[in-house]
Amino acid sequence: MVVQGLADLLLGAEELPSGGLAQALARSGDRPLRIKLGFDPTKPDLHIGHAVVLWALRRFQDAGHQLVIIIGDFTARIGDPTGKQEARPPLSAEEVEENARTYLAQMGRVIDLEKAEIHRNSEWLGGMDLTAAIRLMGQATVAQMLARENFALRYERGDAIGLHEFLYPLLQGYDSVAIQADVELGGTDQKFNNLMGRHLQENADMPPQTVLLYPLLEGIGTSEKMSKSLNNYIALTDAPKIMYDKVMAIADHQMPDYYTLASGLSAAEIMETLTALKAGTLDPRAAKLKLAWAITRLYHGQAIADALRGGAIGDTDIPGVTLESGLPTPRLMVALKLSPSTSQARERLKEGAVRLMRRDGASYAVDRVLSDPNETLELTDAGLVLQVGKKYAMARLVEA
Repeated sequence: MVVQGLADLLLGAEELPSGGLAQALARSGDRPLRIKLGFDPTKPDLHIGHAVVLWALRRFQDAGHQLVIIIGDFTARIGDPTGKQEARPPLSAEEVEENARTYLAQMGRVIDLEKAEIHRNSEWLGGMDLTAAIRLMGQATVAQMLARENFALRYERGDAIGLHEFLYPLLQGYDSVAIQADVELGGTDQKFNNLMGRHLQENADMPPQTVLLYPLLEGIGTSEKMSKSLNNYIALTDAPKIMYDKVMAIADHQMPDYYTLASGLSAAEIMETLTALKAGTLDPRAAKLKLAWAITRLYHGQAIADALRGGAIGDTDIPGVTLESGLPTPRLMVALKLSPSTSQARERLKEGAVRLMRRDGASYAVDRVLSDPNETLELTDAGLVLQVGKKYAMARLVEA
């Protein structure tokens, strides 16, 4: 991904205040900006809607800035009511840690975690005594809290609002003070919390962070936000063909948001594509094919995306070899003449260059990337197709 300045860094974001990022860059001089993303690990799986802010982080990382990832292990045990019309149930410490582990593994598909600072907010919140907590609560008013939409709705209905819920935005905002954030990224549903960070930084005589808010990506063919519970999501861990087909299933009117928020293309290329689409010089199906290719490329690499965009392959295109079942993948690759040696086969597996194909009607398409050299692939009567680079071969089962 090539970063081309402010246009790419601000791609798809609402900037608060307007011009804040340029001011932060000017203020920092040669010092990399500290770019904050905080998350409460409430669910174990991420989808491409969650990844909108991750790719924004990646653009900042590619530009040389310092990412600061905050795992809300303390705040997750309180429960953020953001976007909810009722209190969110808190999680146990064990649930938080297991979800955090899974989150980080999936985040590592997008950003370089080795170059990022990773903190748990229990580092500074866990040891906060009651005196410090009361001082923190004294920096906001009940009127400010009731200005938050979901609190206001619940208050008007006469629903219960726990005092601990008022504490949540203050604790999340205090994270920005603790790590001295220059910029905080979040979804539009985090606006209140992120602006609270600016408020607390100003009270601490710190330059207030710039807030970049990103729209919540709609799910496949719906007006609802992408959600696993609604089964309208594209998971980061979806197999390549499944991911590609899901993108092809989105509604035409959703393409601008998917291009802007989820394609990984540069601001200039996105503008060029969407302008052509709007002018009618680019066919909607061609635009969607390009989008499916771009999104699949982000998570599975160019070779697989190119193979999928190029279309499936038929049986007559694939040379076959008859083998016994139960060979480890490197030996199978050598037998299929897809690698000259098992050692090189292991290297290709490590590079993510080996794909297992699956039958798709009268042809084959990419099913998943193979990476485990110890995996044994069982053959069936229908045969098994591997792709390495641009080469394909089928292993057929020896007849009894």
